[in-house]
Amino acid sequence: MAATSQKMDSKYFGEVLKDTFAKLNPTKMIRNPVMFVVELGTLVTLIFTIGAVGKPQFTYELLVTIILFFTILFATFAESYAEARGRAQADFLRKTKSSTKAKRLKEDGSWDLVASDQLSQGMRVLVEPNDIIPSDGEVVEGVGSVDESAITGESAPVIKAQGDSVTGGTRLLSDRLVVQITTNPGETFLDRMIALVEGASRQKTPNEIALSALLGVLTLIFVLVVVTLVPQARYYGRHATDITTMVALLVCLIPTTIGALLSAIGIAGMNRVAQVDVVAKSGRAVEAAGDIDTIILDKTGTITIGNRMATEFMPLSGVSAEEVAEASLLASLSDSTPEGRSVVELAQNVLNLASLPEVDGEPVPFSAHTRMSGVDVADGRQIRKGAVSAIVEITRPETREELQKLAEAVAGEGGTPLAVEIDGRALGVIRLKDIVKAGLKEKFDDFRRMGIRTVMATGDNRITAAVIAQEAGVDDFIAELKPEDKIDVIKKEQSEGKLVAMTGDGTNDAPALAQADVGLAMNSGTMAAKEAGNMIDLESNPTKLLEVVMVGKQLLITRGALTTFSIANDVAKYFAIIPAMFAAVPTLSVLSKLNIMGLKTPHGAILSALIFNALIIPALIPFAIRGVKYRAESADRMLARNIFNWGVLGIIIPFVGIWAIDRVLGLFGLA
Repeated sequence: MAATSQKMDSKYFGEVLKDTFAKLNPTKMIRNPVMFVVELGTLVTLIFTIGAVGKPQFTYELLVTIILFFTILFATFAESYAEARGRAQADFLRKTKSSTKAKRLKEDGSWDLVASDQLSQGMRVLVEPNDIIPSDGEVVEGVGSVDESAITGESAPVIKAQGDSVTGGTRLLSDRLVVQITTNPGETFLDRMIALVEGASRQKTPNEIALSALLGVLTLIFVLVVVTLVPQARYYGRHATDITTMVALLVCLIPTTIGALLSAIGIAGMNRVAQVDVVAKSGRAVEAAGDIDTIILDKTGTITIGNRMATEFMPLSGVSAEEVAEASLLASLSDSTPEGRSVVELAQNVLNLASLPEVDGEPVPFSAHTRMSGVDVADGRQIRKGAVSAIVEITRPETREELQKLAEAVAGEGGTPLAVEIDGRALGVIRLKDIVKAGLKEKFDDFRRMGIRTVMATGDNRITAAVIAQEAGVDDFIAELKPEDKIDVIKKEQSEGKLVAMTGDGTNDAPALAQADVGLAMNSGTMAAKEAGNMIDLESNPTKLLEVVMVGKQLLITRGALTTFSIANDVAKYFAIIPAMFAAVPTLSVLSKLNIMGLKTPHGAILSALIFNALIIPALIPFAIRGVKYRAESADRMLARNIFNWGVLGIIIPFVGIWAIDRVLGLFGLA
């Protein structure tokens, strides 16, 4: 997606320009009160410009009108440019989807080639190596390696087997799969992604609405200031109080900078979330992520990788770890479960085996009745591994007590013990444990520095939960929870005025994901979880929530920084223009001492300020699109940094810019 986004400028430039002019429609502009006032002012000055044809002030009136028009144009361009970036991502996804063909299976086992949009729920398709999976579905036959990079951006292929869900637009790399389609045309995950990344139709968030109200109030205040300034100025003499000048002064003083960039900042926030492979279903969710106080994380499949893995062979007295490893390996060679494969991998490492041995024997599959599995070797040995209580019953009495103590020690540390024996002789225990995903502890430390509390919620027993919580580095954990209990945890946090984020992947997480202010569902999870969440993590990595929070905070800090700059900008322009406008009035000559830039004429001051006001908007578009860098620090430090950096810049830059523009205009006799 990143590549297509970078190429967007040349391909979409014409579309951006067209959309820029389309947004000048007053019925669309009225949604932005600040820029609507600028547009009305432009119409007023246009009327006076037409009336001034042939008069000395015509050049001045025309220049003011042109500059005001470009001010509006730059504002609509900022929004159109941000929207076009989102459309570029959507078009990339649409291209992935549009050319897909499907091998639709018939009842007799044959297949015919159809377009992917002809597939409906319940149909079965054959997917062979290098085929694009035509639609969302579930694997009902076969095992294969799937390249999901077109959707997730991850280059590593994923193994898909019976019961696993697959996403339309991904590619099968090896073997063959039979996939049962689970969605109808227009309802696939890719269809929803296309619609969601096109953020142009998003609703304004509460913070954005509040900021719009603030800007509206500031605009009204400056309208009153300018209106009352006219009779005051005329009391001392008719100096620079014509309508065109007053409209220009109003535009310079109202917060046009942030008013012009407000929509672009919000749209860019949604685009940035999409660029980190998270699909946000609403702009509200992105902004809410920036204000999160508490994160509730499911354990299995979210904090841990989802399957218990063998981590250690623990022998009894008089038995070596190698003996336990060898017996465990032989007993697990035919075990295709994730746990069984992890035992084989661990044994290979312990025994330093380059390849797996071939065993002449009869596999004994796992049975719920015996609670064990293993192998009957041709040389007469019977090797079994399974639940400790089951193995104890078939081993010699003298080893039972030590075996049970060893198993209790593993369980007491939050692990799961499996016992191993040969011909009634207990060898030891295999420690299985949930594996915490890499990098989580460091990420949770980052959350802590932001003042965000992390809580692990799980249905596991308290001992296991405590071990995983400590290893992962969460602030707190709640164990032995039912699905409805997770909702109660979220509601309790929300009742205390906190915003809550929840990550999960299972159907049992769906109610909690729906209740949370930000519900981030794992793409590897169930459809129920993905439907309930208001964000979907395409990479199924809970640490991605940190990036989402960062984007949300970056959106808020960007808006705050540019608002600070805009208001400081307006204050600076006020003290730059007013002294120049009225310094020539004899009774107000004291104002000349405040004309520190030496602006020579009122009209020159107005034109310089207007040009600066117009140019600063496109100059700040990169900041609005890319976002201001966010640092993990307290709100007080963040506010102080904003005021010092953007506030000081907002005061200094207008003085320098207006002075420079005034000198250039003077060269052409316009100042």
